[in-house]
Amino acid sequence: MLHSSKRPRSTLNESTPEHEPQSEGSRADRDVGMNAKRVRWNSPSGLQDEHDSSNSDSSGLAKICLSIFSQHGRIGCAYHDPVKCVVYVLEDTQEGTHYDLTKMILEHSDPAFILTSSKADDSFISVLQNHAEASGAIFQIRPHKEFVPSKGRNRLLSLNLLARLDCDLTSNHEDTSDISSVSRIGNAYDFMARRREVTGDPAMERWNAAIRLANFASLESAPLCISSVGALLDFLTRERATGELGDVDESMESDICGIEALALDQVMHVNADTLCSLQVFESENHATIHSDQTKEGLSLFGILNTTRTALGRSLLRTWFMRPSLSLQVLQARHDAIECFICAENLPVFGALQTQLRGIANIPKTLGLLRSGKGKFSDWQAIVKFTYHSAMIRDALAELHLGRHVDIVVRLIEVLDVTSFNEVGNMVNDIIDWEESAEAARVCVRPHIDEELDKRKHIYRGIDSVLSKVAEQISQTVPVDYAESLNVVYFPQLGFLITVPMRQEWETETGIEVWMDGVSSFFILLISSIASITRRFHVYFKSKEMQDMDNHIGDLHPAIVDREIEIVQELLDKVLQFGQAMEDACTVCAELDCLLSFAEAARAFNYRRPQMVEDPVVDIVQGRHPLQEQILDTFVPNDARLVGGVGFGMCYEDGSSDMGVEATWSSVVLCTGANACGKSVYLKQIALIQYMAQIGSFVPAESATLGVVDKIFTRIHTRESVSKIQSAFMIDLNQVSFALRNCTSKSLILLDEFGKGTVATDGAGLFCGVLNHLLNRGRDCPKVLVASHFHEVFRKDLLDPHKLPITFVHMQVLFASSTGDVLNADGVGGSDSGEESISRVPKPGEKIMYLYRVAPGLSLSSHAAQCAAMFGLPRRVVARAQYVSELLAKHELGKLLEENMTDEELLDLQAAEEVARRFLEWDLTSDEAIYQTGVKARLAEVLGRDPDG
Repeated sequence: MLHSSKRPRSTLNESTPEHEPQSEGSRADRDVGMNAKRVRWNSPSGLQDEHDSSNSDSSGLAKICLSIFSQHGRIGCAYHDPVKCVVYVLEDTQEGTHYDLTKMILEHSDPAFILTSSKADDSFISVLQNHAEASGAIFQIRPHKEFVPSKGRNRLLSLNLLARLDCDLTSNHEDTSDISSVSRIGNAYDFMARRREVTGDPAMERWNAAIRLANFASLESAPLCISSVGALLDFLTRERATGELGDVDESMESDICGIEALALDQVMHVNADTLCSLQVFESENHATIHSDQTKEGLSLFGILNTTRTALGRSLLRTWFMRPSLSLQVLQARHDAIECFICAENLPVFGALQTQLRGIANIPKTLGLLRSGKGKFSDWQAIVKFTYHSAMIRDALAELHLGRHVDIVVRLIEVLDVTSFNEVGNMVNDIIDWEESAEAARVCVRPHIDEELDKRKHIYRGIDSVLSKVAEQISQTVPVDYAESLNVVYFPQLGFLITVPMRQEWETETGIEVWMDGVSSFFILLISSIASITRRFHVYFKSKEMQDMDNHIGDLHPAIVDREIEIVQELLDKVLQFGQAMEDACTVCAELDCLLSFAEAARAFNYRRPQMVEDPVVDIVQGRHPLQEQILDTFVPNDARLVGGVGFGMCYEDGSSDMGVEATWSSVVLCTGANACGKSVYLKQIALIQYMAQIGSFVPAESATLGVVDKIFTRIHTRESVSKIQSAFMIDLNQVSFALRNCTSKSLILLDEFGKGTVATDGAGLFCGVLNHLLNRGRDCPKVLVASHFHEVFRKDLLDPHKLPITFVHMQVLFASSTGDVLNADGVGGSDSGEESISRVPKPGEKIMYLYRVAPGLSLSSHAAQCAAMFGLPRRVVARAQYVSELLAKHELGKLLEENMTDEELLDLQAAEEVARRFLEWDLTSDEAIYQTGVKARLAEVLGRDPDG
């Protein structure tokens, strides 16, 4: 709004009169909020973390939507990643009766919305519903008419990604939206001919779109998949229109930058139980119960994630969810990390991390600009990208030994610095950043458009014009109004005269009386001013105001419209380089992930693993990547196992132990005391394998690792009231899933399987599972086991001398009351691994955990010493230890021969006499049958007075 009175003053306000000015208090609150320290939390589906909040997306929550359909044992699906602006599709694939593939897709995509058809299989719908209840996702069963292949194909072909040609068809042509030009077309044939001239032949566009679709994925022969895609796009359009998925384009067509096929045979299968057991991700809830936001806690992702970009965080999470099975991919990632952590490259390493902060999510930014919802901050992101990409290109040139690193070669190819500089200069020369920040919209610099400069000049000088007009009008009105009269300008309303509201004008009658009284001074052009009254002021038009409307015009909308035209022309030029910038941004995201791995390797002393074809795990001095973060000293341990060595098979390594051949096994069984570190040992082996296959270095002195296709765990029991299952049933489901899907290249972790039921039944299941896996022979997976079922290590069950199992145990020491350290559990004993090692501690001895792995079996869990260490009363511990010894010797009857006090003996004798009198009572007598004198008889049996 511009206004002026006879006391010259002017104010710019581009809002309408209905908007109240912002108070000083609210402005102060806003400033305080902007300067206050920000607590960086993620939404449950978002990707922002504490490393960088400035690069987060402004388009709302990143909610993944999954559309999935299964019929007659086959499955197809599609889901949309809002961060990468990509639709991932799974072509029609055979599904098993347990829907393991469906569960894997749900766990990998982690959707916030799940859609399926009303004609999907009932058991399939139950699987989706159970996952939605457990994860908190929104599950919808949509009408089957939305899952029609022909509809899905048409929906795909209408996407801008496929339908638009490489050139702008509408440029240099007449606008078909002009009604006058359309009215000159005489018939439908002429109309279609004119339309082809302007927009191209629709049939040719559809054919071109079909060709492009074939380049993305082979969906023509996948009806379930293409049906899912159609339902997904319809759902996204519908939900985005209602604002559920953030402030983005309603049509969704500019929000999709690519279509990619899910190659599940090229990634490791890691289910939700494995991710939870290994603590790969760990979400911590917000401090307030009214917020659903989370942040990453102590987890593998948390310690390895130091990415600087939003796309980098998204890609890193994808790598964690889908570890690679390609030795070539892993070799390239390890080569890059090795190059980055070289001492000569430390300055370049820091420079690359610094420059990556300026790389925004260009695919998302260009999508917003295409849809017309871009802000001047999005244009700033493009300029920053062009600058920082050039700096990254310069830094790469200084990288020592970087010429043969794959990521460096690809970055040099995609970073077209010349073109990007052209884009940056073009944008920077046209957009006025200071004015844009002040006006909260995209503004154009001076000397770009002569007509625009003229309008802005008039607009900026309107204050003096309003002041002069106000002075002239004030001379023709009563003195009461002259002092407070103003002339103002509102966009769309034009120029108005305003005076402060008086009490007598607050009613409609009062306004009419006032209008009659000033008619000699004003030529009123409106009959009622109630529609444009503002609090404390009254607005109206006069002849002078109408003349100003006609001659000066509505300046602000004209300026905005012209700037929009100029910016749109700029956008058309920038989009010519859009694909190149998106490709560069994608490769920069990969660089961001590799730099994050390199930083972790340098900070935590990780070493490069050697990846081989053989299904082996050979780790020297391995450590747990999370456990060592919370301990002053961590005891490293070795590990060795190989897949495919079941009954009748063997694997010998002649390179071990200085040329001495060593026999390897597929099953490593670890025993030992409670709380001695068995679970940590199992997890650290799996985590080292997992880290190697996401491309990271590993916490070990050295590691030779084959590729593992799947990791299964029976470690953590995720109980929930939403699951109508006991804890033992959940454990059985985890083991059943592993047995159905494992191969010789898989890795299985079984931590105390069978403990949830009777000891004999649990031990039987434990032995049965191990025998089943060993009976697979060459198909036996790699298995890590920890157990306290010491009674099964016998000749007729799990004979340590005959089974192809490597038996190890965690060493402990016992300290006497005088502080002397005594030998226990293999410390100083035989290391042959053939003898079972067990020692029963003496009273008063304390247990000391060494956390060191040694060959052989430990047949004692030392639960009593562990209980004493954690605060159980000593008399309880002593009694428990005594009973355990009797049980081990099968001498439980001795408990009945223990001495009792005189009082306990009298009580026992009295109870025995009562029992004998009761047994002597003939319950078949008439007295008992007809219940005559029963009360007196019972009193006699109990030895009590019947009247008592």
